[in-house]
Order: sequence, then structure tokens, then C-alpha cells
Amino acid sequence: MEKFNIEAVTEHLKNVGVKTASALRDLLVMKDSEGSSLDGARARLEALFDRGTFSEIGTYVRKCSETEDKDGFESVICGWGAVNGQLVYAFSQDISRTSGAVSEAHAKKICELYKLALRNGAPVIGIFDSAGALISEGVRALAGYGRVMKAVNAASGVIPQIAIASGYTSGASAVICGMFDFVITSKKGSVSVNAPFIADGAGSEDKMAECGISAVTVEDDAAAIAAAKELLAYLPSNNAEGAPSEISSDRINREISLADYETGKDMKKLIASFADDGKFVEVYAGYAEEAVTGFVSLGGSSVGIIATNYAVNGGVLTAKAARKASRMVSLLDSFNIPILTIVDSIGLDKALSSEFSPYSSELAKLASAYAAASTPLITVIAGEAYGSVFTVMGSKSLGADIVLSLDSAKIASMNASSAVAFLWNDKIDGSTTREDLENLWNNSVATPVEAASSGEIDDIIENSELRQRIGAAVMMLSSKSSESSVKRHLVMPL
Repeated sequence: MEKFNIEAVTEHLKNVGVKTASALRDLLVMKDSEGSSLDGARARLEALFDRGTFSEIGTYVRKCSETEDKDGFESVICGWGAVNGQLVYAFSQDISRTSGAVSEAHAKKICELYKLALRNGAPVIGIFDSAGALISEGVRALAGYGRVMKAVNAASGVIPQIAIASGYTSGASAVICGMFDFVITSKKGSVSVNAPFIADGAGSEDKMAECGISAVTVEDDAAAIAAAKELLAYLPSNNAEGAPSEISSDRINREISLADYETGKDMKKLIASFADDGKFVEVYAGYAEEAVTGFVSLGGSSVGIIATNYAVNGGVLTAKAARKASRMVSLLDSFNIPILTIVDSIGLDKALSSEFSPYSSELAKLASAYAAASTPLITVIAGEAYGSVFTVMGSKSLGADIVLSLDSAKIASMNASSAVAFLWNDKIDGSTTREDLENLWNNSVATPVEAASSGEIDDIIENSELRQRIGAAVMMLSSKSSESSVKRHLVMPL
């Protein structure tokens, strides 16, 4: 293919007259098609948006550096369109143009996209694939990074932002990527501040998941785009819109069975049992596996999930698990998505190493996130809830609207073995064994009835009614407002 240059485009446009836009688009598609089908920046956007809805903005923008080739257009494609009928803005970096280098003009295109997205209250999806800044522009390129950071920060908590790491994402680009609500990585993508050859293993698939950089890890770009579309279905267009509804038509009053959960205590099985169509969209699966976060539909309404996972180390609430949970609370509250917290945990982490995380700070962040949240808060005690785990995981005292407990739950300041050793050790004699006292503790102190009698549990329910009771709470709280109702005057008696 001949060298793509602005003179050729200009001459061609003069000849086509009213077909300017389509002619230019054809030439750009030809250029992007060099390489594999979904590896091109434009091909990724075409795969993201509903067919025929993508409209580009800033099409003619090109870099102004005197030391670079002025003939090529900028190494990022920006535009808007529909994703499953929902207005979405997106940019896709083009590694085939100056290695996707971020220039002043490149950054300006992204910032202009953000202005439109914020004015119209619609999500932004960023597809990252760049070798770094345009070195020859020096400070101008670095300032461009800063302007994009400011734009992303201004949009945080206002409109959803999903990053797709399709290729190399390093330095300031990694910082920008990390400012998005979710980062989706394909196996050939990498996100690291330092280049992998400087920091061995940085940006690898396993490390990105283990460190909490990647919310979702998939095989390739096509799967990454599919994952972004799936996440969008559970997110509102903006923070004023409210949680999406009508995601599913599954019957809310159907009874469920927790037999699969009781066998291995895998929280994901419990979640799937009550979710619409049994579908649970998990995020950050590879980070702090003792906690589970993600999205479900309940009665057609989007609900965010934060849970401890007893199947992994007894669901101990580690520093990482607390960080994972508090970040999810913050995100869900920003977009007014109902939060369902599920607790089944033996308690806090007793390892000395956790104290230097720092553990208390992470637990403080979690407690603060729940206490500050104004979105609907529903908590279910599904198994064990000992000590401060009961308090910091969405308790009524922290602001939960509804707290339910399964009738088999165990709730107390400490578990039976610790309680007997601490309080009742002197009662052990020839006629009373330690086991007898532990059973007494479980049956008289650590019961949901005892917790409910203090008002900290709203109701004790059977396993089979879990779905309908959670669904009813979500519906009841759908109009929850953090502001007091405006009263004009009282209604006078007759």
C-alpha cells in the first residue's frame, strides 16, 4: 500500500465533493486494516459499537511537531455511538501510527471527547495501546497526559469509565488507565508504570489480576470488548440516572436451594442461586479471593455484590479483602447502585504480617465507605459472623437499611471455642465438657435470635426464601433518597 499522506487525502477529497466524510472514512479504514482484523484501533471501535452507529470526532486532527511527520493523522480515534442501544463515548489508541505515541494533539482529542461525555451524561470506554509519549514534544506531551488525567478525574463518579488494555500501557498511560472505574485486560495487554524489561514480570496477566489492576482478564480483544459491554449493562449512564432495571425477566418469588453452597461454602454458588438466571458477573476475581465482588440482576434490577468467601481461608477479612470491598462500596454508591453485602466469615485476620498492611487503616476505609453510603444497603448473614466482621461488613449500626439472617447463622463477639476458653473455662469439670459448653454457646448466645432481639437483625429467614426477600428489599428501597422529604405543611384534621 502506498504511503498514507495528507496531500493524497486532500486531492481525493477535492474530487469526491459531497462524499467527503465517507471517502475519508474509507481511506482510514484501509490504513487501519494493515494487520489482523481486530488489532486495528478502528476495528476495535467497530466491534464495540452497535453496527452503523459509530461517529468519529476530531477526525482531521494531526500533530503539530516540526520534528515529526505531519502527514499522518493522530494516533487515537475518538467518537461516539450506541452500545446495546445506550449512548457511549470511546477512544481507541492506534499503535500503527507513530507507535500510538501520545502527543499534545492526541491528548486534546481525548479531552474533547470527555467534554462531550460529561455534557451528555454518558459512559466512556478507553482502549489503550500506546508505546508512550511522543518524545520529541517533550513537556507538551507530558502536559497532555496531565490534561487527560484531569478530565478522567472530573468524570470519576459522574459517568462510568471502563478501560480496555489491548496492548502496551505504561508510564503516565498506566496512571490514566488506573483512574478508570474498571480495567479489562486481554492476554496480550499489559499495564505497568515501569516497562516489563525494567520491572521483571510487571504487566503480566497474573500480576495484574493479583495486584488488583485488572478487574476482568480475558483471552483477546474480542472478549475484552464483550466484557465491557456486559459491565455496561449493570451500570447507569451517569450518577443521576439510577441503577439499570429490566436486565432479566426471571421470576423474583421463585424458591431457591442452598445445597450446593452448604457443601463447599463457595460464596459464588450462593450468589448464583439467588441471582436472576443464575448469572453473576464477577470483578477482581484474582485479587483477595477471600472476598467476592461483582454484579447480579435481581428482579431485573442491577445490584452490586460484596461478600466474604468462606471457601477461601474461612472468609477471613484480610487487609486486601477490606480494600477490595471498600473500593466496591465507593463505586456502587457513586452511581446509586444497591449494595448487597453477604457475610460468612470466621473473623478478622490474626496474622502479624497483616498489621503492617496497615490493617487498621484498611478496615477504617471499609467502615467509612459503608457509613458514608447513601445508596440502598442490604446485608445478609449467611453463615458465621464473628467479632468486628459483623460490624464493618455493612451492619445496621453502620447504616444498612435492611439486615437479614439465615436461621442457621452464627453471630457473636467470638466463636464458640474462643468464647469458652475466655469466659467459661472454669466451668469445665467431670460432668461438663468443653464440647458441651461450646454447644451451649452456639445454641444460646451465637444465634440470630439473640442478634435480632437487639434490633441489629431485621428478620430471620429460611434458605428457600432468600431470593424473594432480597428482591423485595431492593424494590422497597428503589426510591431511597439521602435528602429529607420537603414538607409544605401538615394536613389539618377534619
